[in-house]
Amino acid sequence: MSDAPLSTRNHDRDSAGLRYVYPVISRRAGGVSIGINLNPNNACNWRCLYCQVPNLTLGSAPPVDLQLLEQELRGFLHELLHGDFMASRVPEGMRRINDLALSGNGEPTSAAEFAEVITLIGKLKTEFGLAEQKLVLITNGSLIHRDHVQQGLRQMARLNGEVWFKLDRASAAGMLAINDTRTSLAKVREHLTTAISLCPTWLQTCWFALDGKAPAAEDEDAYLAFLSDLLRDSIRPQGILLYGLARPSLQAEAARLSALPPDRLETYAARLRRLGLAVKVSG
Repeated sequence: MSDAPLSTRNHDRDSAGLRYVYPVISRRAGGVSIGINLNPNNACNWRCLYCQVPNLTLGSAPPVDLQLLEQELRGFLHELLHGDFMASRVPEGMRRINDLALSGNGEPTSAAEFAEVITLIGKLKTEFGLAEQKLVLITNGSLIHRDHVQQGLRQMARLNGEVWFKLDRASAAGMLAINDTRTSLAKVREHLTTAISLCPTWLQTCWFALDGKAPAAEDEDAYLAFLSDLLRDSIRPQGILLYGLARPSLQAEAARLSALPPDRLETYAARLRRLGLAVKVSG
């Protein structure tokens, strides 16, 4: 395990020297997020322009070694709670476990063992007295129609869980340009509706400039219209996590991406809040 101090800009999945488990200093949460990477093969079914995964490939998670995952997670939780990891590697003021997050180097719900992973995490949360800590799933939502994923979401709801559902643009053209997916907006709505019905769900939206241009007014309007339609049908997410580019993309388009000024994010957030939704902004 590396002895280098952690920072909000370093989300290195290998920082703990483990296959599945890695620590992150969460700029949004103000504490340590325990990452669980079910995609150590760097495979995902989407390819977002801002993705920080190196050598990203199209595909699914490989089979999960549940015994190794349990060994790593139990050992790392013990180190965080009883070892010197917090004092030696975590900045002062951030030395608390905020959450456990299924994220990593690809779409975590592509793991066939997803529901079993949630069961395992639940067992260890109980074992280590972490009932109050959140269990977060960061997902593009594309596989929520699968039975084992829905089973996992139901379990998450009982484990103080929440879903962060990616929605960067609310148009077919926008999703193709930003996420490199041909998923229809109707399918996104269907999957989002399912997620909301099973587990508390936030929308997670990355807002940035492409080729020096901020998202167009049409992008903002389409997103607001999508949300308005949901709310009109009593489909209500917990809110929106609106964030910018904090770390460099490792995709071929990296040079085309740039961060927006903070006031631009706040202006857009104000429009979103007028719908009556909570909006959390991070640069």
